[in-house]
Amino acid sequence: MTKAHIGLTGLAVMGQNLVLNMERNGYTVAVHNRTVKTMQDFVAAHPGKKLIGCQTLEDFVAALERPRKIMIMVKAGAPVDAVIAQLVPLLDPGDLIIDGGNSYFMDTERRSTDLEAKGLRFIGTGVSGGEEGALKGPSIMPGGQPEAYAPVKDIFTAISAKVDGEPCVTHIGPRGAGHYVKTVHNGIEYGDMQLIAEAYDILHRALGLSNQELSDIFAEWNKGELQSYLIEITADIFKKIDEETGQPLVDLILDEAGQKGTGKWTSQNALDIGVPIPTINAAVESRLLSAIKAERVAAGRELPGPQAKFEGDRQQMITAVRDALYMAKICAYAQGMALLRAASREYQYDLHYGEIAAIWRGGCIIRAQFLNRIREAYTRRPDLPNLLLDEGFKADVANRQGALRYVVTTATQLGIPCLALASALSYFDAYRTERLPANLTQAQRDYFGAHTFRRLDKDGVFHAEWY
Repeated sequence: MTKAHIGLTGLAVMGQNLVLNMERNGYTVAVHNRTVKTMQDFVAAHPGKKLIGCQTLEDFVAALERPRKIMIMVKAGAPVDAVIAQLVPLLDPGDLIIDGGNSYFMDTERRSTDLEAKGLRFIGTGVSGGEEGALKGPSIMPGGQPEAYAPVKDIFTAISAKVDGEPCVTHIGPRGAGHYVKTVHNGIEYGDMQLIAEAYDILHRALGLSNQELSDIFAEWNKGELQSYLIEITADIFKKIDEETGQPLVDLILDEAGQKGTGKWTSQNALDIGVPIPTINAAVESRLLSAIKAERVAAGRELPGPQAKFEGDRQQMITAVRDALYMAKICAYAQGMALLRAASREYQYDLHYGEIAAIWRGGCIIRAQFLNRIREAYTRRPDLPNLLLDEGFKADVANRQGALRYVVTTATQLGIPCLALASALSYFDAYRTERLPANLTQAQRDYFGAHTFRRLDKDGVFHAEWY
């Protein structure tokens, strides 16, 4: 009987597409699902494919060549633990379990330690690109011990996205490193999306641009330094007409943005390890604000805003929004990469930031030509403390900070919220400020709580009798 090269359990759309990707690249895949009919329907829908359908986990494990390689694609949290608990008694030392879901990295840390103690190998793997990426080539972020990654390296290389012939996969680091990097990827994605949404809101509300005009503008932006998957699909979104009403579909969509929690995890972890990521936080908070729709509608009837109208040059404003969006994007990525740098020290991940930027260039949601610039920045200076200090990016922000200040000022005068754009500007200004007002904050802390302070003119720790 032919044995499968790898097995996958959890046949939702992502799992199914990863299976088809593996099979297309020459691998025989054993497939299993808790609901047997789902597995049977999937196998039946793909006759002639190198798939081995398995009704039970025992059959599933028996169908795999040794050492066994099993990928789990189920909902994060307790379901992952449940599948692992069922698999462990069926496996032998040296077998490999791969969690390809959006797991919390600390859960991956725990599972890695527990399974290693049982003699099993474990990889927590971030997979980005959505359903299409899973099928055609995702960005893959595997974390675990090098000996755990080795058995699946060729498969992951084969199924990953390729950019200039380079696979969008690399071994990220030990234990939870892969899922951590995927979490930060998603946090950056939140920031990127919110910045684009605010650019749209300003162009739409301040200038009254039509959806066709917005589509043309974003399509044009996608030919330059803002070229990215998110800008590309934004241009497409504005062109979509609802067949039922004949209206632009985007105008009919309720303004409540959902979230699955990975952006929140990014914000929470940044607070835990003390790294400022205000633009990513603003994106998370903007989704939370969007969720209180009824409350916002009621507040809009009671709380007055400015009555001003935009009276500047229309084309100048469009150009300024483009430049502001690019500078804010640099600030958002600078925050995300700074978080990776701090986490690498905190958790002993030994992350390689240029390699991470490289594997994000294809397959994933934030894929963009901009990531080539980030890769080059870390190639020039692997110990770069912040992207804003790279020679290339320094020039970019110097040329565009005026546009970001103009756009944020204009939006504020018109009463158009821009939490992410404004936070990016404030981050830039705070990062370049030699003396912040934290001296007053520390004086207040010492006044009410005797928390002490340090001085500029002498060494030591001090407490003052303030009253």
